[in-house]
Amino acid sequence: MTTREHDTSVYERVQESSEFQELKQRFRKWTFPMTVAFLVWYLLYVVLSGWARDFMAIDVIGEINVGIILGLLQFVSTFWIAWAYSRHAEKKLDPIADKIRHEVEEESK
Repeated sequence: MTTREHDTSVYERVQESSEFQELKQRFRKWTFPMTVAFLVWYLLYVVLSGWARDFMAIDVIGEINVGIILGLLQFVSTFWIAWAYSRHAEKKLDPIADKIRHEVEEESK
């Protein structure tokens, strides 16, 4: 058995394992809805900027208008999503991934 054949069979076995399937499911269950939510939020900002200029120009505090606030919230939401994902990964994904990695490393010895 060559190294390539051995590596392929290890990775195929891991990919078919219930733990790996659980890892993929947990990743997708969080990532896909969050991606859709962020894209909707971003496109809402773009649409409002293009077609609701009067609304975006409403002054809120002095010279700060709705458009500036929503634009800054784009940055805030991006950082929040990154932070939330790191917490999600730490609690829900990393333990399973570490277990799978440990099993593969043990098998490779």
